[in-house]
Amino acid sequence: MTTTPHPTDTDPAADAAHRQRNADAASAAQHFAARLRHETDPSDVAAARAAGTRPLVIDVRSRTAWDQGHIPGALHVPGADLLARLDELPAAHEDPQIVVYCWGPGCNGSTRAALTLAQAGYRHVREMIGGFEYWAREGFAIDGVGGRRRLPVDGLTAPLPSDLGAPAAREHHRG
Repeated sequence: MTTTPHPTDTDPAADAAHRQRNADAASAAQHFAARLRHETDPSDVAAARAAGTRPLVIDVRSRTAWDQGHIPGALHVPGADLLARLDELPAAHEDPQIVVYCWGPGCNGSTRAALTLAQAGYRHVREMIGGFEYWAREGFAIDGVGGRRRLPVDGLTAPLPSDLGAPAAREHHRG
């Protein structure tokens, strides 16, 4: 019985290409695993809160933005004040689960806040991608100076409630 050698057994170029593909796949896996360790989204935050896992949620936007609307139960600490107000947070050695957010995808205030917290020794800090914008657009409760409210679910950010799922209802809902 004769066996055919694997192409990489006889072709150094194919062997190098195979090793590079494996290295690229490993690098991609590390990248995405790191993102999932350090990022979360509105749906996951809402699900964690509903399940009784209540991370400390910190809104790092301005007072005006906070008053306009924020996640119920969030702590308001503007990003520029965060380092000076660390004493208001659980101590880093207590390993609190912290989620920071700002306005939305076009705002990097939560990235800066997460970096500040990580540099201060907090190990379990996650940035809520999409920020307050996507929290509100997904129809989750928001608090503000006018009280608690919910915006209609935006079908581009989350599944629509089943009563809006029929084609005729979607046409009507587009306004």
